[in-house]
Amino acid sequence: MRLIFMGTPQFSVGALGVLIESGHDVVAVYTRPPKACGRGYLVQKSPIHIYAEEHHIPVYTPKTLRDADEQALFASHKADLAVVAAYGLILPTPILTASRLGCVNIHASLLPRWRGAAPIQRAIMAGDTESGITLMQMDEGLDTGAMLAKAVVSIMQSTITPILHDLLARAGAELLRDTLDDLLNSRITPTVQPTEGVVYAHKLEKAEGALDYTQTASHLSACVRALTPWPGTWVTFEDTIIKVLSVTPFDESPFPPGTFFSMPQFPLCLACKKGSLSLDFVQRAGGKPLDAATFLRGFAALADRLCHA
Repeated sequence: MRLIFMGTPQFSVGALGVLIESGHDVVAVYTRPPKACGRGYLVQKSPIHIYAEEHHIPVYTPKTLRDADEQALFASHKADLAVVAAYGLILPTPILTASRLGCVNIHASLLPRWRGAAPIQRAIMAGDTESGITLMQMDEGLDTGAMLAKAVVSIMQSTITPILHDLLARAGAELLRDTLDDLLNSRITPTVQPTEGVVYAHKLEKAEGALDYTQTASHLSACVRALTPWPGTWVTFEDTIIKVLSVTPFDESPFPPGTFFSMPQFPLCLACKKGSLSLDFVQRAGGKPLDAATFLRGFAALADRLCHA
């Protein structure tokens, strides 16, 4: 069979590896164009771009797939199936229908919950106890296509985004490996997504990293885990932004919401609408990540203003 793979970040690499190892002919890889990033603004290729070149697969990096010439080029590969995983470009109808079996997407949620751009982070923020992978037959909608297969991944109370990302990437690659022959031979019956339970995983905004003490401590704890590493989370003391790296939520709330205080077992806490957060590891701009006790020894202005429970 002739296959096309479309993906960009590290999340996609395992799935491309499955196609390469399958023995089928991966005739083309599509990925986002190289871009300048980092402090030196050096132009860098995507992880998929690098991986494909290492395996001597032709790489295509169009800025858009709405162009007729790009669509004709895509169709010229005469692929049986296109597999998509976190590609990052909208696929118009001529692309979706160019391959004999269309396009199958590896989506990082249990559809129809968390359609959209940030399913991993939104699942953690919402306090979900499980996430997963859905193989989906792509259509013109936003993650609305018929479902082909699923794999469930548990979310623990300690799970942060990078951990769930890696678990889902592995689960996606394994699910693709387990179903590829059935996909290529049309032995899977698509299941239409239900209309109930649809939730959208909207794109993350940097402003979401500001911890709002009018929310519950359990919700803010989930935000800290979800928004690691980007955009990160922070609180503000007077004019100082304190980056919050890890927290422990607890039920006690001895002071009004927004109060910084200490307890014998927790040196630095923030009272919330319900419960409180122990700010376990924190960081000031230009400083190093520090545990709360060490941080307070170097920040007398805050240490002197703490209430004590």
